[in-house]
Amino acid sequence: MARRDPPPSYAVQPWGWRTMWILAMFDLPVESKADRRAYADFRKLLLGDGFSMMQFSVYIRHCASIENADVHMKRVGAAVPARGEVRLLMITDNQFGRMQVYTGKKRGQPPPAPAQLQLF
Repeated sequence: MARRDPPPSYAVQPWGWRTMWILAMFDLPVESKADRRAYADFRKLLLGDGFSMMQFSVYIRHCASIENADVHMKRVGAAVPARGEVRLLMITDNQFGRMQVYTGKKRGQPPPAPAQLQLF
């Protein structure tokens, strides 16, 4: 009897490629009062639809399936303000899990050297 290799990981855990993440990235003007209102309304729509802020102007939402993600993408796409730009990106859970995050540390001035203690 021939030895069988184990099934690939996606066959054992299929949810890694079936569950999706939507990234909503936007650049909306805030020059006039009407622009600021449109920005606030769009942001409230994202939050009301289950999105969370990942960083400034980047919101993210987990979806159980591609079909569910399509519904949310169409909803957000229909609410895009007349001015500005919105990009929607759909990625799998496995792709999201491979994200690498780098944070920088702002360097401050080094502390002053302590005064030398004289014991004489």
